[in-house]
Amino acid sequence: MSKHEVTVIGLGPMGRAMASTFLGKGYRVTVWNRTAGKADELVVAGAHRAATVRDALTASELVILSLTDHHAMYAVLESATDALSGRTLVNLGSDTPESARRAARWASEHGARYLTGGVQASPPGIGQPGFSTFYSGPQEVFDAHQEALEALTGADYRGEDPGLAALYYQVGMDLFWTTVLGWLHALALADAHGVPAEEILPSASSVLSGMPEFMAFYTQRIDAGEYPGDIDRLAMGVASVDHVLRTARDAGVDTSLPTAVREIFRRGTAAGHADDSVTSLIEVLKKPAARSLPLSGGHADPGSA
Repeated sequence: MSKHEVTVIGLGPMGRAMASTFLGKGYRVTVWNRTAGKADELVVAGAHRAATVRDALTASELVILSLTDHHAMYAVLESATDALSGRTLVNLGSDTPESARRAARWASEHGARYLTGGVQASPPGIGQPGFSTFYSGPQEVFDAHQEALEALTGADYRGEDPGLAALYYQVGMDLFWTTVLGWLHALALADAHGVPAEEILPSASSVLSGMPEFMAFYTQRIDAGEYPGDIDRLAMGVASVDHVLRTARDAGVDTSLPTAVREIFRRGTAAGHADDSVTSLIEVLKKPAARSLPLSGGHADPGSA
């Protein structure tokens, strides 16, 4: 098979962007989706529409999976596992590191090679400069397909462990979503006082623009397990968060987010970190709270029992 042949399974916005990018760069592209009509524009542009998943798998050695998660992967591929032998599966859907490791074992059991990917771009960024995707799995598999992968985005190889790309991706999502929620809560607080988001933007941007310097200063200390209170003290942070909470309560704004933050800060002081830096809270976050919300989803991956 040619190195310039690729199959894309899953034609949501991301999958369609990937297939279109491959077509634009001269690849022979085979596509498949449960809803066949999603391939219509790609077929007009030159893609081959596979009639079945088995046909999609046998069309190319390199198979890009653009599916919601690993549950979707198993649901799609379980009817054609006999066609997996000799394929390279590159899973660019989002899931957990442990799910990625189980998926890699499952693929290997069926004779396929497997790479995990974590795409750091939205569909419009596919094929454009300045974006990157984390990859992990066997080095030789990544090396063999790096050229094709770099047709989509830059390729940032993280190591042999198939869970690493998923880890790096989820770390980014952890930071992104908590930051977005903090920003939205701040805007709700401002709105309660008649201040629109546009007026808050300069001050909010100023706070966020200082975060890289903040993180750079503390990162080496955190890696060393050192949290001296020479620059900041957790006790002062507790007072500050309490002021945020009271301001929200007085304004009639939802207080669940600052309440959760204050609880973590108080756990830190209870653990003896009142005179340490707020970064000492990482020691609190390394351990589960006494009570935690159940994780959603009750389906087990194949082979997870």
